[in-house]
Amino acid sequence: MARAKESWNSRIGVILAVSGSAVGLGNFLRFPGQAAQYGGGAFMMAYFVAFLLIGLPICWAEWTMGRRAGQSGFNSCPGIMAYITRHPAGKYLGVLGIVIPVVVYMYYVYIEAWCLGYSVNFLRGEMVFPTADAAGGFWETFIGNSKNGAAVGFGLKEVGLYLVVAFIFNFYLIYRGLSRGIELFCKFAMPTLIVLAFIVLVRVLTLGSPDVANPHNNVVNGLGFMWNPSKVMVQEAEETVDGSRRWANVEELVGAEVIAMKKAALEGSADKRVATITVWQQLRNPQLWLAAAGQIFFSLSVGFGILMTYASYLKKSDDVVLSGLAATSTNEFCEVALGGLITVPAGFAFLGVAGVAGQGTFALGFKVLPMVFSNMPAGQLFGFLFFFLLFLAAVTSSLSMVQPGIAFLEEAMDINRKQSVAILGIITAFGTGFVVYFSENSKALDTFDFWVGTFLIFILATIQIIIFAWVLGLDKGFEEAHQGAAIHIPGIYRVIMKYICPLFLLTVFVLWVVVNVFGYSFETGETNVSGYVKDLVGKDSNIVAQMSIGLILTLGIFVALVISRVKRYKELEIRS
Repeated sequence: MARAKESWNSRIGVILAVSGSAVGLGNFLRFPGQAAQYGGGAFMMAYFVAFLLIGLPICWAEWTMGRRAGQSGFNSCPGIMAYITRHPAGKYLGVLGIVIPVVVYMYYVYIEAWCLGYSVNFLRGEMVFPTADAAGGFWETFIGNSKNGAAVGFGLKEVGLYLVVAFIFNFYLIYRGLSRGIELFCKFAMPTLIVLAFIVLVRVLTLGSPDVANPHNNVVNGLGFMWNPSKVMVQEAEETVDGSRRWANVEELVGAEVIAMKKAALEGSADKRVATITVWQQLRNPQLWLAAAGQIFFSLSVGFGILMTYASYLKKSDDVVLSGLAATSTNEFCEVALGGLITVPAGFAFLGVAGVAGQGTFALGFKVLPMVFSNMPAGQLFGFLFFFLLFLAAVTSSLSMVQPGIAFLEEAMDINRKQSVAILGIITAFGTGFVVYFSENSKALDTFDFWVGTFLIFILATIQIIIFAWVLGLDKGFEEAHQGAAIHIPGIYRVIMKYICPLFLLTVFVLWVVVNVFGYSFETGETNVSGYVKDLVGKDSNIVAQMSIGLILTLGIFVALVISRVKRYKELEIRS
């Protein structure tokens, strides 16, 4: 069946589309939470090192391999991997590039619906919360966190209606195609969300000290909490298992007056003290580097297989070096200069350290911030604007997650876009329905996010950079990347891409498995197997988690079976 070859309409269009795939909820919610949790300035140092050593190299590798394979008509991750490696195993490595974005879409569109629902309810004046606990109660009910099936509702204060709207909207744009759907929407959505972010940012930075009873809770101290390279902590003495004495952090202090008052109060105490933790002490914490590297993956959409698919629709003369740099820079601006200056300072101004320290992405975004907006002047308007910009950011990301699956179905099954959209729509509708129904404690969502949205991304990213540097080879890779390029990749990146980046990734991945799977604590030396593992095996296993893994494996097997029957992939192996 003949299929029309798709392509991007303009250079700015592909840059905005790739930027849109990266700019999402992680920029405005996950990044601020990670930065606040892991020391502010210290986290930013690790974050930028990870950006330079793994973010940019993998980004350029994906763009280059995608465009190279696209010239021969391969647009899916299995096809691109088969074309680049010319090895029988290559196409099966590409299974990850289909499973990851498709599974992530299944739960990401659900979170996208939360943002749409929150924006609508702010506009309706229904989001008035005197405390973060009250906001948390609304969120728990809205997403059906109390029991399975509780999220299946279609009222204006229930997530079901917004999920249907978000799901249909995504597939309508996907159905319209690359240029008339994804590119056209991103050309509108990306500038719009940046303008909205600036409006909300100006309002946040002019909050001052909204709580007269706690003048130290202000925007300036909020910025200090997030960006200062060192931390001042109240530490409490405790005995370890072997009977020795150590100091444990119990509270972070922000603001010169607060620090002085606490020091005076604890002066002479043998059990508590105020101590400054330097940036170098913080950088010795492996968990800090794990968090920074993980944020780079979420932030830039590397390791998803998305960038390779997008790049495969480029022309041979299209610049991948400057375009890749422009797209990553746009994302970093949205993340660091907008997301980092909105979320934490706003929460700190109303709640102080206790209100934002240690908050997870969902708690910060859907419990703390709704309370903040509902208590600030004109908060109804700014709450609507903020959650609507989150919705736009989420859509630009979720569209990119669907395209790799569409490209694969069209390429492997030789069908048109209408048919591929229908097939993928059914698959993702089932998966999203699974996540929505099994909403108790967000178990299905959490399982998908851990094993696919984190674990498999590390694996695919490592595979991609190794294939670029060691299989395709740096000489061919750089020659390909520089075709049509306005600037060249700095020579130092030859060493980085061949040695430093793979080693960095493997080290971070091993540490991540040790900490997050086997539960090893670098502070105490104790090991406690992760709940994600216990959910799958043993007497405390969870049936929802097991079914979630079963769904992931089923999708992977289906993709692998389809790949095994594709004649074009086998011909590549014969020619090699």
